[in-house]
Amino acid sequence: MKHFQKIVVLTLFCVFSFLQTEAQFGIGFTFSDDLYNRYTNPDNGEDAHRSNGSALLNLALGPKIWLGAEKFSFSVEGQANLGILGVSVPDSKGLGNVAFPIIGQFNFKGLSGLNKEGSLGLSLGGGIQYNKTELYGLDDTYAEQGVTRSFFKTYVAQVGYGFGISGFAAKLYVRYGWNPNLDGANSFNVGLQWDFNVLKLNKLSDPASEL
Repeated sequence: MKHFQKIVVLTLFCVFSFLQTEAQFGIGFTFSDDLYNRYTNPDNGEDAHRSNGSALLNLALGPKIWLGAEKFSFSVEGQANLGILGVSVPDSKGLGNVAFPIIGQFNFKGLSGLNKEGSLGLSLGGGIQYNKTELYGLDDTYAEQGVTRSFFKTYVAQVGYGFGISGFAAKLYVRYGWNPNLDGANSFNVGLQWDFNVLKLNKLSDPASEL
C-alpha cells in the first residue's frame, strides 16, 4: 500500500500544479441512492452467510469539495450511506447496513462541478470505505454462536457517467471494493448521485456575480 500512497500523492501534485493557473474552487454536498448494494464480511470461519444487501431505501449524504476548471476537476467527498432494509437472504439474522465511503475523483466535462454549459461527463476515482452489516437486531441464535458484525474496510474504485450544469450534476455510478488483507471481504454499490456545488449555485442565483 505504500507504493499506492506514493502514486496518489504524486498524481495529486501533478494535478494541482496543472490547475494552479486557472483553478476554481467549489464546496457543497452530495446525495445518493443505491439502487443496489452488497457487503461481504471477511471470512472468519463461521457458518453464517457473510453477505448482506439491499435494493430499497439506501440513502447517503455528505460534504464534497472541487478544485479545477470547467472541463476538468478533482473532487473529494465523504458520505454516510444507510441501507435501512439491508438483509442476508439465505439466513436472515438481522437488518440494515451502513457504509462510509471517502472518495477522490477525477471529473471530466459535465461532471466537473464547475462548468457553466450543460454537458455529459465522466468521473473516475477511488478511496476507502468502511462497511457494517446486520446493523440492528442481530438474532440471538447467531450471537450465541459467536457471530459478530464489526466494521471492515475495503479499498474502492468508482466510475460514474452523467450530466451537469452550473454547479449541479447527476450521474449513475458503480463502486466496487476489496481488501487483500481480509479474506473474502468486498463491497459493491450501484446507484444514482446528485451533486450540489453551493458556491457555483449561489453565483447562478446572483446575476451581479457574473458582472
